[in-house]
Amino acid sequence: MLHVDDLTVTVPGRTLVDGVSFTLPAASTLALVGASGSGKTTTALALLGEYPPGARVTGRVTVAGRHIDSVQPPPPGTVGFIPQHPATALNPVLRIGTVLRQIAARHGTAVHEALRKARLPGDRDFLRRFPHQLSGGQQQRLVLAHALLADPSVIVADEPTTGQDAVTRAEVAAELSGLGIAVVLLSHDLELVRELADQVVVLKDGRVVEFGPAVLDSPRTEYAKALVTAQPREPEPRAEPDVLLEIEDLGAGILREVTLDVTRGERLAVVGRSGSGKTTLARCVAGLRPWSGGAIRLAGRPLPQRRDRTDLTRIQYVFQNALASFDPHRAVVDQVARTAVRLRALPAPTAREEAAETLAALGLNRDAARRRPHALSGGELQRAALARALLARPDVLVCDEITSGLDPVTQAEVLDLLTDLDVTLIVISHDLPLVARIADRVAVIHDGRLVEHGPARMLGRPARRVLLPAPDQ
Repeated sequence: MLHVDDLTVTVPGRTLVDGVSFTLPAASTLALVGASGSGKTTTALALLGEYPPGARVTGRVTVAGRHIDSVQPPPPGTVGFIPQHPATALNPVLRIGTVLRQIAARHGTAVHEALRKARLPGDRDFLRRFPHQLSGGQQQRLVLAHALLADPSVIVADEPTTGQDAVTRAEVAAELSGLGIAVVLLSHDLELVRELADQVVVLKDGRVVEFGPAVLDSPRTEYAKALVTAQPREPEPRAEPDVLLEIEDLGAGILREVTLDVTRGERLAVVGRSGSGKTTLARCVAGLRPWSGGAIRLAGRPLPQRRDRTDLTRIQYVFQNALASFDPHRAVVDQVARTAVRLRALPAPTAREEAAETLAALGLNRDAARRRPHALSGGELQRAALARALLARPDVLVCDEITSGLDPVTQAEVLDLLTDLDVTLIVISHDLPLVARIADRVAVIHDGRLVEHGPARMLGRPARRVLLPAPDQ
């Protein structure tokens, strides 16, 4: 079904993929795993005949008996692709049903069957919605429905559970396992890989270091062992400090009368299913969206809906999709430096030097910092996004699923960086084990309401019932 033979992809100054080979039979799942920058995405995009600009490619890729390269890409529908961030693949101005019918007409397939396989409703109300009216999990399943309408031989799924809660993750896993076609899975979610993959390819610096059905259970190389065992350091207990941030009876969109506080230097995790209101709460705190009722106070002073430079400086937001938050045409170090110029009025040369030093402290050297965003791995971009926020010297740092889509080693490194920061943290996450390791306290949001709030070590049954799938899922 799928054959990759000695694939090598080089760009000036770097080898992205070096002699990668594997075979995937029909109706099987193969997982590509490895740290950020290991070559997973370059390998996966080769199946679609897509390569970085100026790349030199050798080797051979064959899908369903067809040779695939940049000159001869696969015919439409041969390979389906599910991106890590589904919203980027959805047309925001067309209704869901309109796009589905257009794709179905092109390929001669049935909309209702694709929706059934993707576990989405097919009623008129759903089909008349726009993509922004769906939760993240529904958007992911809609992109899957688009791919299925083309009747593909292979589906490439790039981090399909990134940023999804445990219930949605279980649903996505069930959808992918029940497709009956070949699936190439790119994932840092090793439990998902264990659940779905028949074969696992471990990549490091563009090379295959392990390949087989039981790689994650019995890793042989030190690199694979590090991926499996990587864990962030446990947070140290904190003395009870004074209250820094107060949220009182907050209402905004789905949010209903949410009241909680965050103490100075604390790490608060806000958890809940997709669409529960977590990100709405975080954006209100950061001044990125208005609220309809209640109040937010910082150090006892009410924060206005429209923030001035001082208020923007004191609360900074790090977005889940780091790539989308950067200008693709400018060097990363210049964009990071812009924070210090704009919010702290530093001269541009001083700000650029401070940006370079901060990036280096977070593990991004000066050579990497001078690149444009698309030339960095996901883990490198997330470090850059973190550096950009830190250059404001904030009192509160809001991190929205910033470890989603990172491999276990990079995730542990980023979490260790967060725990070492002298700043109050609000972390948005679906990952309960991660929350237990990094957070001092947890706020559980469900259907727009605060259903539990307390120490992370005492996360109770109500929270777990909200966040975890039922036993039969």
